[in-house]
Amino acid sequence: MVILTLNCGSSSAKYQVYDWDNKDVLSVGVVERIGLEYSTIEHKTTGKETYEAKFSSPTHKEAIELVLKMLVDEKYGCIKSLSEIGAVGHRVLHGGEMFKKSTLVTDEVVEDLKKIIPLGPLHMPANIMGIEAARKLMPDVPHAIIMDTAWHQTMPEESFMYALPYEWYEKYNVRRYGFHGTSHLYCAKRAAVLLGKENKDTNVIVLHIGNGASACAVKNGVCIDTSMGLTPLEGLVMGTRSGDIDPAIVPYICNNTGLTVQEMDTYLNKKSGLLGICGKSDRRDVHEAALKGDKKADLGIKMECHRIKKYIGAYAALLGRVDAIVFTAGVGEMGDHIRYYSTEGLEGLGIELDEEKNLMSHTRNAETVISKDSSKVKIFVIPTDEELVMTEDAYALMQGTYDVHTNFHYTFEDPEYVNKARARGLKENLKKHPELEKIIAVPPKKN
Repeated sequence: MVILTLNCGSSSAKYQVYDWDNKDVLSVGVVERIGLEYSTIEHKTTGKETYEAKFSSPTHKEAIELVLKMLVDEKYGCIKSLSEIGAVGHRVLHGGEMFKKSTLVTDEVVEDLKKIIPLGPLHMPANIMGIEAARKLMPDVPHAIIMDTAWHQTMPEESFMYALPYEWYEKYNVRRYGFHGTSHLYCAKRAAVLLGKENKDTNVIVLHIGNGASACAVKNGVCIDTSMGLTPLEGLVMGTRSGDIDPAIVPYICNNTGLTVQEMDTYLNKKSGLLGICGKSDRRDVHEAALKGDKKADLGIKMECHRIKKYIGAYAALLGRVDAIVFTAGVGEMGDHIRYYSTEGLEGLGIELDEEKNLMSHTRNAETVISKDSSKVKIFVIPTDEELVMTEDAYALMQGTYDVHTNFHYTFEDPEYVNKARARGLKENLKKHPELEKIIAVPPKKN
């Protein structure tokens, strides 16, 4: 049996096919430019050449139709028949207060998701379009939704409430929800494994740093606070998002420029962050520019790391004891300069980065430890695996064995767990960079 996972954005559809019986990834791919003059697909099946093409995809329906066609293609496919698909897992941005854990999709569930659109107007319509299109094409297959917000439902009221009129929460659901939940869940549980601890005994700070970025404080294995809020705009400095600002800036700029509320929303989400400071949002471009003497690019890096450091300090205060700091997602996994500047000077908190180990850690195929041996707090780089969380939730829902994460055991919580695709990739990495072997994080052996 295989599990298909879909992550539908406004103009894209990412997918993965997972062989449940052999615990291995069969295919991955992405369709982009949906709804434009032409769309593109990049489809990769393990052991076969990559397929790339342009085609017409006015809606997500045509995109998903092509994806299903590629899965059974004689030359590029990974399965013989669509009947091998046992379940489909859909990533959904926002569960609001209606969905506090993953759930099977019904007509009623789809209608409830539509009610949450005002909380995520940029992402929710695309998520729902993908669900509806996939259900029409595969009506006899169980479909599940996995919410980015579900992991954060353990936050106490003092963490998720804003100091605003209480009736705004009662009438309009204004509160902190948090995002990147599947990533934080995966990394927090993997950190517990690497520490040789039970989840209930583990305190970690997870830093998911990609184009979007968020921090999460995990105490006794559950989220107690996170940096993103009602929407993914709050918190850390991001590629194009401002993160935390004085709210009074909004009316001040609107009054001085005549910008509408919608235009201001666009500025904060798409024209701010690193892009707003130095004109670049890709951290590689920003870093390269800074090395060449671009003062604004250098400022952008300092601002981003300054903000991350502030959250580390705040969350250390909330947790009381920090077992590990975890860097994950594209920048967290590959940006050694971001990791360095974000932890520099935190020795007083027991956080000591090993500069040599940090420079070695450039792989998405292994979990590494980059702290000094003397560091009281471990610093891990853990490549995230949101698709695996989605896959396991979808499978368990289909089997009727799923529960909230505190009552549920994921395969990757086992010390012996191996990601086969990454293990193959790591072999190739080690041929070029044998020094990586020195920093690979290994779960401690139990007595």
